[in-house]
Amino acid sequence: MMEKRQELFTGKAKSIYATDNDDYVIMSFRDDTSAFDGEKIEQLSRKGEVNNKFNAFIMEQLANAGIPTHFKALFNNTESVVKNMQMMPVECVVRNVAAGSLCRRLGVEDGTELTPPIFEFFLKNDELHDPMINEYHIETFGWAKEEDVNKMKELTFKVNVVLTKLFADAGMILVDYKLEFGLFKGEVILGDEFSPDGCRLWDAETRKKLDKDRFRQGLGGVIEAYEEVARRIGVSL
Repeated sequence: MMEKRQELFTGKAKSIYATDNDDYVIMSFRDDTSAFDGEKIEQLSRKGEVNNKFNAFIMEQLANAGIPTHFKALFNNTESVVKNMQMMPVECVVRNVAAGSLCRRLGVEDGTELTPPIFEFFLKNDELHDPMINEYHIETFGWAKEEDVNKMKELTFKVNVVLTKLFADAGMILVDYKLEFGLFKGEVILGDEFSPDGCRLWDAETRKKLDKDRFRQGLGGVIEAYEEVARRIGVSL
């Protein structure tokens, strides 16, 4: 059993702890829920446990499809053992259906199917409100190497193939999502988390929102929606 040691980092909804093995850290999912770059924060009971188990399930599905991830094992109900990576400060976003900021920026009607899907890079920086960037920014400012950027894009689209089917088979639309990547012993691998906190999921028939937009828009039933998604795809809570 790995030994949990000192806290290394705390974010808006997760904390990272050292272990007795330098190659691994413990990722702790808290009940904190935030939106609008941390301007709206609440505690939602059970959220840490739901997201931890949800993320573990998704990471295992992706690994089975040949996508390298940082996930190693569940540590307990709210924590997971993950690889100790050097994260790149870039978010990879794929949009299968128009929603959120894309509609505001480009005047596209909410719910428009996007064929082919749209890929966007954003700088991970809350103070700057995660501005959109492109490959030239990433190269010029040294946020990632060109070959690593290409690998991030390749893996992000592979994730899209796997997860759009997974959710579609459970009666849901994967509207959009963000991924973060890092380097582990020189290899680009998927890090952070995949949960309803970082994607949009709609019921395929009713278009009911089943993700963090319920929190952003004050719709209520946030964790209940997360649990519904988890049950539909087969996560054991």
